[in-house]
Amino acid sequence: MPSVRRIASRAGVSVATVSRALNNHPNVDPNTRRRVIEAAESVGYPKVFAARSTQTNVIALAYTGELVRADYGGFDAAMQAGILRGLNEHRFDLRMVALQRDAVPGEGYARVLERKTIGGTILRVFEDSRLIAAELAEAGLPCVVIADRFPDHPNVNFVCCESRADSRRAIQHLIDLGHRRIALGVHSVRDTDHMDRRNGYEDALRDNGIALDPALENEIVASTEGGAGLITRLMAMPLPPTAVFFTDPLATVGALRRCLELGVRVPQDLSIVGFDDSDVRKHTFPACTSVVQDAEMLGFEAARWLTRKLINPGDENLKSMRLVRTTRLEINQTTGRPSADPVRVLPDGTRVKLQQTHS
Repeated sequence: MPSVRRIASRAGVSVATVSRALNNHPNVDPNTRRRVIEAAESVGYPKVFAARSTQTNVIALAYTGELVRADYGGFDAAMQAGILRGLNEHRFDLRMVALQRDAVPGEGYARVLERKTIGGTILRVFEDSRLIAAELAEAGLPCVVIADRFPDHPNVNFVCCESRADSRRAIQHLIDLGHRRIALGVHSVRDTDHMDRRNGYEDALRDNGIALDPALENEIVASTEGGAGLITRLMAMPLPPTAVFFTDPLATVGALRRCLELGVRVPQDLSIVGFDDSDVRKHTFPACTSVVQDAEMLGFEAARWLTRKLINPGDENLKSMRLVRTTRLEINQTTGRPSADPVRVLPDGTRVKLQQTHS
């Protein structure tokens, strides 16, 4: 397969112009497009790709990593439900694409999408793959990133939630109840979402004159096992925390399950604040105090904007999308005042009374 750079050299245009022309971008001059297509065909570029229709009604949900991973949790399921709802307005179809898996050596990610005859792309990126969003934007492909933001890349479209403020409110809620030893269980993947939540946790402690304790800030796998394992470790500490903030729904569920297994009473022995992308908090026992984002709405808004832009490419109101939604703090039954008789709970469930309170 000839490279886009070779075509650009033959046509006397930039690589970005080649990508736009082969993708039938509406802002490419017709003479330039024709020159690019002729150059592409002269070096063996398949005609079916170079001349494909602009009216394809297929949207890609493209991942820069694996399509399915345990630590995606409920976010992606809710997001995908929202995407499908958003595609209904103009009857678009959805295709799942693994960009890094499907790229051949020397092939850009924009080319992968062109080769698959994709009309537009909803993109999921992670800490080590955020530059792919800038690459697709530079190539002129209709694309919107979901669940991340790009303040330093003005051409990248995105829709996301900002959770730092409500994470701070969640920790302030615990402090107002009397907690001072508050632990954090944060996803080990340092994307903007989880960094927001870590920063909110640290903001609240600093604002209240509480020293950050590295032993209480824990990076974990965002899974039920990750949450359960952290509860086991924290409750066995010589001086356990009296409250924990988990930044992921699956870790929250695993933590509550492990508390039940160990006989740790929530919130009498330990208060827990979780994070929720849908309605998981309503199905735990007790119902979990949580910072809540609407992942389904993020998917819906991304899909609706992208399909409207494809249908109406000249609409100035659809020129870009850089939308930041807010989360909310919902106080339920897993938070209360710290116990006057704190305990350690060993991994076998043995309860050890402490001689001093944690408050």
